[in-house]
Amino acid sequence: MAPNQSFRFSVAPMMEWTDSYCRLFHRALTRRARLYTEMVTAAALIHGPRRRLLAFDPSEQPLALQIGGATPRELALAARFGEAEGYQEINLNVGCPSDRVQDGRFGACLMREPSLVGDCVAAMKAAVSLPVTVKCRLGVDEQDPEEALDRVADVAVEARVDALIVHARKAWLSGLSPKENRDIPPLDHARVHRLKSRLPQLAVIINGGISNLDEAKAHLAKVDGVMLGRAAYHNPALLIDVDAEIFGAQGPVADAFEAARAMRPHLARLAREGIPPHGLTRHMLGLFQGQVGARAYRRILATEARRPGAGPEALERALACLKGAGAEPLEGPPGDPPPRFDAVREEAA
Repeated sequence: MAPNQSFRFSVAPMMEWTDSYCRLFHRALTRRARLYTEMVTAAALIHGPRRRLLAFDPSEQPLALQIGGATPRELALAARFGEAEGYQEINLNVGCPSDRVQDGRFGACLMREPSLVGDCVAAMKAAVSLPVTVKCRLGVDEQDPEEALDRVADVAVEARVDALIVHARKAWLSGLSPKENRDIPPLDHARVHRLKSRLPQLAVIINGGISNLDEAKAHLAKVDGVMLGRAAYHNPALLIDVDAEIFGAQGPVADAFEAARAMRPHLARLAREGIPPHGLTRHMLGLFQGQVGARAYRRILATEARRPGAGPEALERALACLKGAGAEPLEGPPGDPPPRFDAVREEAA
């Protein structure tokens, strides 16, 4: 197994979900899990509002930047921007099947051009001192997953990639929507295990269809890391046990109530700045999944957090619906306020 333990557990990059608000919340649940940005294209970083696109709260670290693109020169420049802003990893997207990436010939389309993947990785490695990783699929459309994955892995290794994250499904670029591509192509975890066996020197992280920490630990006997996506987003409470069960370290909170209340200072700051807290609280809706009162919690949080001037009191009213919530004052914990959340302010402007 690869010695780098930082890849052992991560939360997948997910468009429209893993924004700065989401990552701020997830970091209250686990200190050790690696978090990823939503995919941002190299062209957007070069020509667009770079500061807003790269903004993050320092508390989100360890944090990786996922970049989409297929031009080595542009990817190298975008990687430099990410390194300058303080990201700890640059990840190349070779798995997204959306129409947008197909129009630009990047994302999962790159599974058909392994030599270009190698050129992109080599250019990014030459540009930064950070780990450069690739997130890919088993293949696309009619490709043979045995051949397609091996070809991408081999060129990435030759280009000195630091890790390969494999979503254990093929992507169908013709006939399936991006949403359908998350479920319909069958999972093949064993294919990822075989890749690790063939390339023991390569750090291999498995992604796709892993729903809990017991499954994650079973995979860790065969690969170097696991990445959870929708399971971690829809049931974020499972992240509370990651530090202890995956890393053998103490986590930041004891339970979901403590995690929720850790968000109070951030909600108070947003209220003072006139920013609706729903951008943050929408990522907290699944925190009490399956518990008595969870439906009322979601309903209150989803409605009251949208109202002008809403603050931590909306969260407290939602928490009061849950069995075992107890009674605590609305004031946040003592000490200095959290760092200013630049990404939130800029997006609200």
